[in-house]
Parts: sequence; structure tokens; C-alpha cells
Amino acid sequence: MTGNQNIRNFCIISHIDHGKSTLADRLIELTKTIDQRKMRAQVLDTMELEREKGITIKLQPIRMNYSLDDQPYLLNLIDTPGHVDFSYEVSRSLAAVEGTILLIDAGQGVQAQTLANLYLAQEQNLVVIPMINKIDLPHAQIKETVQEICDLLSVSEDEILKISAKEGIGIDKVLKSIIERIPAPEGDLEYPLKALIFDSNYNDYKGAIAYVRIVDGQIKKGDKIILSASGVQTEIIEVGVFKPEMEKIDCLQSGQIGYLATGLKDVSQCRVGDTIVGDKKTKPLAGYKEPQPVVFASFYPADTDDYQIVKDGLAKLKLNDAALSYEPESSQGLGRGFRCGFLGMLHLEIILERLKREYKTNLVVTSPSVSYQITVQNGERLTISSALDLPEVNKMEQIQEPWVSLEIIVPSKYLGQVMKLLEKIRGEYKDTQYLGLERAVIKFEAPLNEIIVDFYDKLKNTTAGYGSMSYEVIDYRQGDLLKMDILVAGDRVDAFSRVVHKEKVYSEARALVKKLKEVIPSQLFAVSLQAVIGGKIVARETIRALRKDVTGYLYGGDYTRKRKLLEKQKKGKKKMKQIGRVNIPQEVFFKVLKK
Repeated sequence: MTGNQNIRNFCIISHIDHGKSTLADRLIELTKTIDQRKMRAQVLDTMELEREKGITIKLQPIRMNYSLDDQPYLLNLIDTPGHVDFSYEVSRSLAAVEGTILLIDAGQGVQAQTLANLYLAQEQNLVVIPMINKIDLPHAQIKETVQEICDLLSVSEDEILKISAKEGIGIDKVLKSIIERIPAPEGDLEYPLKALIFDSNYNDYKGAIAYVRIVDGQIKKGDKIILSASGVQTEIIEVGVFKPEMEKIDCLQSGQIGYLATGLKDVSQCRVGDTIVGDKKTKPLAGYKEPQPVVFASFYPADTDDYQIVKDGLAKLKLNDAALSYEPESSQGLGRGFRCGFLGMLHLEIILERLKREYKTNLVVTSPSVSYQITVQNGERLTISSALDLPEVNKMEQIQEPWVSLEIIVPSKYLGQVMKLLEKIRGEYKDTQYLGLERAVIKFEAPLNEIIVDFYDKLKNTTAGYGSMSYEVIDYRQGDLLKMDILVAGDRVDAFSRVVHKEKVYSEARALVKKLKEVIPSQLFAVSLQAVIGGKIVARETIRALRKDVTGYLYGGDYTRKRKLLEKQKKGKKKMKQIGRVNIPQEVFFKVLKK
């Protein structure tokens, strides 16, 4: 017995800024889920940062009631992030639903992240309802976009809905299509409990909150549950649904979406993708994996007194974001800070912005890097995220770096410029496909290190803003990677050490010592700046000594008096050079290491 015939679970996938949150607003208005007085634009984007940037950062479910032909239906919408950094969250959200709306901007057409999320939906065998949004725009290219979708999904033009979420055009057809095209959820009320966690959050009073889709069985307050991946057992203290605020109900049943307050004090025990079961005999759902950080950067408080504030801030952010990882570290020039791991550059940007805003701290961020896998001579494998942890060359057998599969969508007229841009990075060209006559999809594989910092900005500049990209980490591959150290007056400065590829050693070394020459203040003696790889100097600059006028007070007399003073100064500088240390001001580290 299922009893789910009148339930429809769906989500909306699209590229950033294609109108996903606006469409959700119109659906909420039409189903009268929220009182009109409480309605506002992007109602499901609850974070200030989301509203400001105009993007969805944290997914948000909502339950809506709607009647069609006098038949009541329960509609569960999950509003998902569009950005590639959160693709694992999106994949778990897609596993919680039976269908999805594929929303495409009539002015921009199919974009890279639209494709990335579409592939995820197709992997889950979901029903895809294609829609073209913003048909009211004067520059809308409806005919071309329809052709792109027909080619992409192998559908007829009649199956594509044309709407304007902003103006409310065609929204009633959207709800009708959801009910008619998306199947009711399968699952049985009589079976043992099985529920998929597609997101989790933390509440000071209720502990870890699991956002769940009940696959089989039912659950109510007081039931004992087991979290399959972590093996943790707990008792449910509250069950409810999203309206979009949390609303308590008595029971969640098979096919429904809602939340469970677990009372657990650690959100990492309540992992995205895990299965909640009623007893140990029940097999968990397939597809669970741990989200792995791929980009690493260090956060240092500009004021050393703020260390504890930053530590508390990271601990609180981690309660609501199990994908964030951090550990304390210290640097010779920057003092105490934290080495943090992120899902990607947008994830890094969001955490940084939230720390600055919510905890009023001024932070220095080191240049983002990736993790490397090292095989040492005794056969042991290590994973490191900082150049400082790299073993000596004679102790390493091989070093591997993460590679990504890169998908770039550009207007055909920019194809040549983008290919030139790709030639400048290490990687392998795979294929070019065409979406209609106007746009091309370039498939490329490259080391993650080559694209994380400024590749996207360069792509946008090269394509006048029309290019878009998405990437996915595919594997680790062996690379000719070396550790580059910087010596300042003969002393190694750990904070400037980095991992560089053999091909780029000389260009990176020259650029770094040149930059240091500009920002390190002159001393009373000449200071050598050297980039060293395994004992070999590959680049050098010298900061000239400050010249103090020791003869300024003399007013005439024999030249030998001046000569004597200059010789004395020369000897003093030589002695100072032997015993002197260069004190590098903190601002120098900030300027060189800042992202």
C-alpha cells in the first residue's frame, strides 16, 4: 500500500541567474502557501548573502497544496543551488525527488552549469520538464533556445513550456505540467523505515536537523533511529514540514519530504546522503559518499587578538556546513591561523564573507591551493594540502595532483580565443560539440590547480561575459611537481613556500622574487631574495641597502676625512650583513599571499 498518488516531489535546476528563485516565488504565490503580506522577492533565499549576490547558496524545501480538477495535491519543491561547488548537495536533492524543471534563460540559452545539473538529473532517471524563462525580454532568443533544448533532450517543441516568472506568464501551466508529467513517489507505508538525508542544519535547542525524504515506512516523535554511515543511534524529538519555516506535524510518511530534529550535538553525524533506518537489518540507500574538500586556503586574523573570534566563528559555521574542514596552523610571519578546506572557490568566498560579516573580523587569505597525494619510499601514501608538509625530494617516489573534467560553453565566434586561453594552461583537449549554430561546448581535462584562481575571470574577459564553465574532479594523476622555497637574506621563509610545476618553475620564481623586492622594505644592508628548488637557486633579486649620509655634517677639510668615514660605514654594513636578520613586516605577507 503506497497512498502516495497525490504527492509530487520535484526541484528546479538551472544555471545561476536564470530565474529559479523567481519561479519558486510565483509557484508559492499561486498555491497561496505564504500569506501575501509576508511575500517578498526570492522568499526561499533566506541568507542576506544569497539575496545580495542573487544566487542560491543553501538549498531550501517547501511544501505546497494545490487543487487541479477538484483533486487536492501535495507538492514538495526543493530549491537547489546552481553552482558547481555544491553539485553533491544537488545530486542528493535530485535523489529525493521524481522530477525536475529544467529552467533556461531565453536571453542566454543553455549554460555550462545547466548541463552539469541536467546530467545529474539524467543519472537519477528523473522526469525532466524543459522550460524557457524570461520570454518577455526584448532580446529573448526564443526560437534559438527552443532548438537548443530540442537537440539537447531529443524532445518536440510542444513539450517545452514558455514562461516569464517575473511577469507571471504561463505559471498555471507549470503546476499543471508538474502534476501531469511527474510520477507519484513509490514506496510503502508498511515497510521498515528508510529515509534519505538530503541536507542538514543545526539548531541550538533541537540539535542536528535532518532534511529528509521518507522512502519507506513512517516516523514520529519519540521513534528511535539509526544513521547508517556514522552508526549513531538517537531518538527523534520533533518531526515536521517546511512552509517554508519549520512547522511541527505528528507524523512523516512514505513519499513525503520534511525534517527530523535528532537532538545530536554534531551536524557531521547527520551527513548529507546518509540513510536513516529504524533497525540495523534495513539496508541503506545507494549513492552515499563523503563530500571531499578540493580547494585549501589559510585564514589569518589581521589582528592577532581576533584569533579566538575566528576559531569560534569557524566552529559555528561548521555546525551548519559539514563540508567545511579546518585545522589550526601557525606561520612565522602571520602568527596563528587556520588551514581550511572547501568544495570550491565559491564555497571559500561564502565562508570568508560570512566570517567577516557575522564576526566582524578582518582576515588575510593565502593563495588557494589543492591537495596532493604523495607516495613515499616505504610505499606509504600521504595526502597534503600545504607545501610545508611536502617530504624531501629524496624521500618521495611520486606526487599526484587532482585533475578535473572541464566543460566550457561559448558563443561560436569566441571559439578561437578560448582555445588560445586553454593552450596557456596544462591539460588535454578532448572534444568540441555544437549546440545549434551559435554555441559550442568544449570538453577539456586539466589539473585543478590551473583553474581555481583566475581562469574563470579570464574566460569571462575573453568571451565578453558570455562564456560559462563547470568542472568535476575526476582523478589524481602523476605530475612533475616541485617544492619552491624562498630565502630572504639566506633564511627560509616558510610562508612563501609553494608547490609549482616543472614547466612553470622559472616564471613563477621570477614573479615571486620580483614582487618581494617591491614590497619588502630596504634594510641598512643589501638583502638577497632567492627562489630555491632542492638546493638550486632558480631566481634571484637584491634589495639595495639604505644609504645613510655619514659625511653630511662635515663642512670642508681634506677628502681623507670623508674617505675614512665611508670605509668605517662599509665595514659596519659587512658586519651587520653577517649577523643581521631581516624583520619582514606583516603587511608584506598580506600583500604577497593575499588571494
